[in-house]
Amino acid sequence: MTKFSRVLIANRGEIAVRIIRACHEIGIEAIAVYSEADVHAPHVASADRAVCIGPAPSPESYLNIPRLIDAARATEADAVHPGYGFLAENAGFARAVEDAGLIFVGPSPQAIAAMGDKTIARRAVAAVGVPVVPAEDTPLAAGNDATPISARGRELKAAAQRLGYPLLAKAAAGGGGKGMRIVRNESDLQASFEAAQREALSAFGDGRVFFERYVEQPRHVEVQLLADNHGAIVHLGERECSIQRRHQKLIEETPSPAVDTALRARMTQAAIAVARNVGYRNAGTVEFLLAPDGHFYFLEMNTRLQVEHPVTEWVTGIDLVQAQLRVAAGEPLWISQDDIVPRGHAIECRICAENPADQFLPSPGTIMALHEPSGPGVRVDSGITAGFAVPVHYDPLLAKLSVWSPTRPDACRRMLTALADYLILGCSTTIPFLLDVLEHPAFGRGDTHTHFIAEHFSHWGGRERHLLVAALAAAISAGWSPTDAATSQMPSPPSSPWTRLGHWRLGQA
Repeated sequence: MTKFSRVLIANRGEIAVRIIRACHEIGIEAIAVYSEADVHAPHVASADRAVCIGPAPSPESYLNIPRLIDAARATEADAVHPGYGFLAENAGFARAVEDAGLIFVGPSPQAIAAMGDKTIARRAVAAVGVPVVPAEDTPLAAGNDATPISARGRELKAAAQRLGYPLLAKAAAGGGGKGMRIVRNESDLQASFEAAQREALSAFGDGRVFFERYVEQPRHVEVQLLADNHGAIVHLGERECSIQRRHQKLIEETPSPAVDTALRARMTQAAIAVARNVGYRNAGTVEFLLAPDGHFYFLEMNTRLQVEHPVTEWVTGIDLVQAQLRVAAGEPLWISQDDIVPRGHAIECRICAENPADQFLPSPGTIMALHEPSGPGVRVDSGITAGFAVPVHYDPLLAKLSVWSPTRPDACRRMLTALADYLILGCSTTIPFLLDVLEHPAFGRGDTHTHFIAEHFSHWGGRERHLLVAALAAAISAGWSPTDAATSQMPSPPSSPWTRLGHWRLGQA
């Protein structure tokens, strides 16, 4: 690690904390940036230096390229790590970093651009023999065209008829599940297309939308890659990410319960072919849809670190963030494919400030009490502390809880125990919902697909054992204190880890 000694992290939350820790472990100075809403955020306290880059709205701070470059220059940073989200897959940002004479900890701007446009990526992938879902690749809306599409109704119907229903209206410049709508019949065609276009314009500033054949009840399986600047590429196995809501992941695991040795070989070689075709470097992920009949299709390539990277780190023992830094410094890969021997099973749950009982609407608020699980095989990547006010301006991801065990059943049990021991007071979270998903028999069998939640939890209303937590949060908010414990008339539900934790936090242990 001699090429740079000071890295600016162009991100926030748990991923910024994670990158800072990786930098410190290998002797690199870590510089944080923060918006005015994040002045008390954990990543600011963890860094060696911190620079305010603007007001809370992300276009004025975390998405403001000139301010990020200015911060890097002002702190004499050598490199910039984008994390994930925000500008991580923005080719213009990567180019601006390089034009400023800095090292971008990620792929080249050319590779980001090639894989960032879904229609271009599909053609590039098909050219090397990787299967793609049938689609009408030509976008059916101009890049910044926000006008109604009624005049193009005939064109839409013709394209849909050529492809066949059901189909997916999909943003050409999309990612993260945004700008996507399922269309099951002609009556829904125009409204779904317009909704996808509006969301694409809002999220990406690019309203191009195309049609893709919709694969019913597929699994979402992705392959983690690591590539250096010298032509070497290795895969680190696959991850199953089928438990999703609104095309956004909630639970990830590795290895996939649906992938055997032969299928794994085909998928990983296809992923490597995709990366090699675009001259990829650094960490990246090729995502596939795995149909019930065993056929797989290229979905997209994420040209960045993934939120779910901890499960791969668990089973391979490879620190992916440190690997990113080493590759960015010009080092050749220090491992060959034969050196990578995954062991055991890992599961990750995303802990988000959302209300699963109310369509997963965001639930910002101040964290009044926090207790994170710990123990052998348990890891928490957290971006919050007690007293931290969760902003309304950003993604609601608070933390990632991941576990490892020798077998999948053991990992499921360990995750259930860890979730039950996780206490966050002050906002609704996905924790109670995740407990129910992990306990569902179909999940236990590994019988999952991307519509698992819609099929099994369409009318989820919450868990009884979490009513106590809501009561405790309300009591604390109203000024109730531990000294009131002796005279408290709060209900006493059956004993559970949540009950014990609630009592402990309020001085009743």
